[in-house]
Amino acid sequence: MKAFFVFSGQGAQFAGMGRDLAENSAAAAAVFQQADEALGYKLSEVIFDGPDEKLTQTIYCQPAIYTMSCAALAAFKEKFDVAPIACAGLSLGEYGALAAAGAFDFVSGLRLLAKRAELMDAACNATDGGMASVLNGDVNIIREVCAKNDIDVANYNSPGQIVISGKKDKLAAAVDDLKAAGLRKVIVLNVAGAFHSRLMATAGEALKPVIADTTIALPRVPVYHNCSAAPAKDIDELKANLATQVAGSVRWEECVRAMAALGGDTMIEFGPGNVLTKLCSRTLPEIKTYNINSFESITKFEN
Repeated sequence: MKAFFVFSGQGAQFAGMGRDLAENSAAAAAVFQQADEALGYKLSEVIFDGPDEKLTQTIYCQPAIYTMSCAALAAFKEKFDVAPIACAGLSLGEYGALAAAGAFDFVSGLRLLAKRAELMDAACNATDGGMASVLNGDVNIIREVCAKNDIDVANYNSPGQIVISGKKDKLAAAVDDLKAAGLRKVIVLNVAGAFHSRLMATAGEALKPVIADTTIALPRVPVYHNCSAAPAKDIDELKANLATQVAGSVRWEECVRAMAALGGDTMIEFGPGNVLTKLCSRTLPEIKTYNINSFESITKFEN
């Protein structure tokens, strides 16, 4: 098995995620405890008990998914000695990937991500943004429509799935233009703001000094960054990528293809849900996939 590890992004969360991991794995329980101590409030209670409305808020959602994902990895490592050939994560999941690859410890990543979530939440509140998913559309048409309407391509997720992002009125105009161009499957998403668009640029800039003050090392294995679809060559580039990522496009399909090109034959997704393994099945159906999102999923894992 030549596995690459990937980490879930925002939207996969649900109240109760990871509870069974904490109940059955000492390593996972320790991660949740570290999170509570580092943040100064009971994040674990929000994760386990919700309510969903609170867990969905960006300031809680991002650290919650990161914590649950890292707990899943910790519980997995108690049972299996599987080393990744590469790591990546979707949006906030990039922090889980960097932690898994040794770029920073769990708590350092959590504190940095919590600040990211706070800044992105403020940017959402200061703007009237939204996002839409475009299915089975021509990428060139999508880019042209985005440029015409002053919005951005947020995610290149897989063949046939692209997400666009921007001010709600401009997004609505773009949706109309896409449908007029024959792209019928355009779904407006229920999100708090225009993530990975120019409306998040203030958050990315404000995050730079926080990143600068965080101790970060070059990862032990390659981490494929959202904004470049490649590993950083040095620490300066790595830190720049984390700031750019906030408002930049997520080049997820390229990340997956690049990790597979290293010889990867298995994707293991850590975190709630199964979004990334589903995207992988659309991108590279020959890749074997696993989701580590519960204690039961660990017991069923085939090493």
